Amino acid sequence: RVASYNPWVSLYWLTTGKTVGGMAMYPQANLLDRETALRLWTEANTWFSSEVGKKGQIKAGQLADLAVLSADYFSVPGDDIQDITSVLTILGGKVVYGDADFGKLSPALPPPMPDWSPVRHVGGYQPRPEARKLALNTACGCASSCGVHGHAHARAWTAGVPASDESTFWGALGCSCWAF
Repeated sequence: RVASYNPWVSLYWLTTGKTVGGMAMYPQANLLDRETALRLWTEANTWFSSEVGKKGQIKAGQLADLAVLSADYFSVPGDDIQDITSVLTILGGKVVYGDADFGKLSPALPPPMPDWSPVRHVGGYQPRPEARKLALNTACGCASSCGVHGHAHARAWTAGVPASDESTFWGALGCSCWAF
C-alpha cells in the first residue's frame, strides 16, 4: 500500500531547508528545530479547519487521533525525515490505515479519484529510490529543453558529478527543470 501524500516531506523542508532532491535552499538561521516544526504542523494549523482547541495536541478533551510511525522523528538523521511513514493511523477511534504488521487491521482503500489520476495507475507516495526510478523511466514533460542538457534529464540527473564542483553545478543537479 502507498499513501498519496507524505506530510513528513513538509517537516523535512522546515527542518533542513532542502528540496526533496536534497538541494539546500536556506541557511541554518532560517530553519526550524524539530519540535517547533511539528507544533506548527499539528497544533498551529488547526485554525484552517476551525478546530482550535479540538485537535493538534495530546491533551485531555482533544480528539485522540493517533499515528504510529515507521521511525522516530526526533532521532532520525535530517535527510531521513522525508522517508517516515505511518504504519498505523487511527481516526475517531477507528483504524483507517495499517501497513506492515498492522496491515491486517486496515480497511480496504477506495480507488483514487478522479479516474484519470496517475495515482490510480502508478501509486501514490513512493520511497525515494522507487520514485527516482519512476521519474527516470517517465518521458520528459517539461515545456522547453534545458539550456545545458536539452531533454536528456535522466542522463544528467544520474551523472556521478560531485555537487561541490562549481564548474559542473547544473550537471550535479540534472538541469534547471529538476530544481522546481
